[in-house]
Amino acid sequence: MMLSPPITPRYADYRRHVDEIVAASIAAADADAAVSRFLSRDGQTLIIGREPNEERIELGRGRLFLVATGKAAIPMARAALRVVGNALTQGIILLKDQGVTMPGELASGKIAIYQGSHPIPDVRSVAATKKILEMVSGLEREDVVLCLISGGTSSLLTRPMLPLDDLRRVVELLLNSGCTINELNAVRRAVDRVKSGGLARAASPATCYGLILSDVVGNPMNIIGSGPTVPESDLVVSAVQVLGRYDIARQLDREQWGRLALALNQTRHLHQAPRPSVRNFVVGDVRNAATAGLVAAIRQGFVGQLLTVHLDGQAREIGRLAGGIARDLPPGHCLVMGGETTVTVRGSGQGGRNQELALAAAIALDRQPKSVVMSFSTDGEDGPTPAAGAVISGETYRLARSYGLNPINRLIDNDSYNFFLKLDELSRGRTDPHLIVTGPTETNVNDLVVILSYG
Repeated sequence: MMLSPPITPRYADYRRHVDEIVAASIAAADADAAVSRFLSRDGQTLIIGREPNEERIELGRGRLFLVATGKAAIPMARAALRVVGNALTQGIILLKDQGVTMPGELASGKIAIYQGSHPIPDVRSVAATKKILEMVSGLEREDVVLCLISGGTSSLLTRPMLPLDDLRRVVELLLNSGCTINELNAVRRAVDRVKSGGLARAASPATCYGLILSDVVGNPMNIIGSGPTVPESDLVVSAVQVLGRYDIARQLDREQWGRLALALNQTRHLHQAPRPSVRNFVVGDVRNAATAGLVAAIRQGFVGQLLTVHLDGQAREIGRLAGGIARDLPPGHCLVMGGETTVTVRGSGQGGRNQELALAAAIALDRQPKSVVMSFSTDGEDGPTPAAGAVISGETYRLARSYGLNPINRLIDNDSYNFFLKLDELSRGRTDPHLIVTGPTETNVNDLVVILSYG
């Protein structure tokens, strides 16, 4: 899709353009609106999905339960509760620990809220999952469970088949290895009772309806949140391949590896249980956000193009690529890419995939006037930092060097956040800030990379 602009964008306005594109993208990924598009009611009939693939459920025939997990759990639950109202029997919300209190509109006495750790699970995650499994156990065939799944569920919703400390160690090793989310969740799914349809099996013979907000490229429902409502049977082979690919056995002690192998062996039998009654719908993904960001850029005067919504690869390599593309992009043009990159952690710095991508782009784009690259996460959280991402220009590298900062060394040390934080402190009042800070957005549909070229 290529659209022409009515005005010419000015380089002096690039930070305003960046902020408008970020805001439009996040608004389009609104989790409340996403659920509302797939959940409605006609009298006593609950309608799930959209024509021609909708499901109709007569309320009152059985009980109605709600499970909402992930970074978007609260807005997704809010949207569902507006529709089901007093028909709800009981619900549980499980989200990342952010000091959240129960929103007033959810304080009906029927819903409990729990918090856990992300991206590495903790004892609170396990305890909250136990509460959810207790709620959905012993249900009857006429009962219905609405499962609202969003990014972060893999860590939050967990009933591991090996000691929690072992699982935490394996997840930490994989997170630092540069593996993809597909690979990480292949291992998570193979050593956890609640993943790969485990939640739906626990609720059987009741019917589960999964409304899924995708944070995974390509929307594979078995990968998003590790598929608690998506039954699978062949899990072990993929998990073993991932563990071997990243040499995880060598990084565990003998006892840890033995317990992991035992859990994988148990998985072969666990997932041979009868298939539960379940129906899943993807209610939103990165395309919504990318399209909205593109439209915002076009309104600013750019000739815009959505290049891909399947971006992946090493963050620094994609950053170098983005910098190279920016050098050749005609003035007044904008490219938008959606997806999610990875970082192989070898240094001791602090950063996230989007900031690392931007730092690599700054190095590649040195001395290219009036070109801008930004990368940000739609959930507002880029790695273990308070930033969502960063924006750089062809002037960023030289500006950093003028203050004694070494972008190349910071990239080698995976220290992108501290690099941009220090640069913003030193250049305050001279240039626009480089860090993009939104705070938690209560949604999560991957990342966006945007390239802007000015005349």
